[in-house]
Formats: sequence, structure tokens, C-alpha cells
Amino acid sequence: MDRANLNSQLEHLQSKYVGTGHADTSKYEWGVNQARDTYASYIGHYPMISYFALAENESIARVKFNITEKMLQPCGPPPERRE
Repeated sequence: MDRANLNSQLEHLQSKYVGTGHADTSKYEWGVNQARDTYASYIGHYPMISYFALAENESIARVKFNITEKMLQPCGPPPERRE
């Protein structure tokens, strides 16, 4: 009974939050979700952005722009699908 309850809770979380994945999530999709979540967290926390700007000797706006650009394809182009 506990296993069925656990599986239903897991399915509920996976339907509610995209980043948690599901049984058909590929390694590439998982990596893209992780990278985008990380970049979004960096942009949302001002101290992290100011630290990166200081370390890279760039303006804060430039660092935000660069991180936003990285969010487009954080893990490179997607692999070809086999059918």
C-alpha cells in the first residue's frame, strides 16, 4: 500500500513541476532543466550576479545578458532522435 501511495505522490509532483522529470525524460532534457534552473537562480539572486560581475570584470547587465543567452541552449544542440 505504501508503494502505491508513494508512486501516486511522485506522479503528482512530476505533473506539477516540469524540472522533476518523468520516466521518459532523457539525459539531455534533464541536463537542460538543471542548467536552466541554475541560471534562473543566478539571475534571481543579486549577490550572485554582482559576484560574477566582479570576478569577470563586467557590468551586472552584461553578466545577466550572457547568462540569459546561455539559457537558450545550455547543453548544446539537442541530440538526433532515433525512431
